[in-house]
Amino acid sequence: MTNETENRQQSDEETLSSEGGAPVREEKVHQLDEAGSSTGAATHVVGKRKDYLEWYDFFMSAAYCASLRSKDPSTQVGACIVNRKNRIVALGYNGMPNGCSDDSLPWNRTADDQLNTKYPYVCHAEMNAILNKTTFDLADCTCFVLLFPCNECAKLIIQAGITKVVYISDKYHDKFEFRASRKLFQMAGVELVQYTPKQKKIVIDFDKIPL
Repeated sequence: MTNETENRQQSDEETLSSEGGAPVREEKVHQLDEAGSSTGAATHVVGKRKDYLEWYDFFMSAAYCASLRSKDPSTQVGACIVNRKNRIVALGYNGMPNGCSDDSLPWNRTADDQLNTKYPYVCHAEMNAILNKTTFDLADCTCFVLLFPCNECAKLIIQAGITKVVYISDKYHDKFEFRASRKLFQMAGVELVQYTPKQKKIVIDFDKIPL
């Protein structure tokens, strides 16, 4: 068989899917008659998986995984920043600043002295994600975050050039920091999307990985 014939046969046995041009292999299935003789080859097309993660679920899952790194005992937040090509360019979670021991600083939510609470010290997930960026700038990027950003993070998001914020929880909607945040986002033209994940639960099971 010549190379040209082989190439033509290989081309005939592969088709391109509509997503990304990935080749879909057609498997030849030989059908047998009652006597056990082959009646010819039928073609069975192996298609793509149907239960893969959609983009928004994928990015929000990355934000959630980042939140698992947080040492905060009461609130764990993760942020994932994505560019227009659906590439993750930054991840972050809430925690103490670099070089400041998270064993020495307080994690209290309330105290007689405000300096004995976590609030003057903790860096929010959005701040850390912006500072952790792996690209020159974040212009026209989207920030996926578990909790609606506060006013301080809103300032950073706007200044970084991020144009869309996708969030899940808005439990502090009526607090003044978040009312101020909405005002800033509206003035700066940042799109806000409260997202409900398509897949409510995503299980990470390392035992399923073949060794």
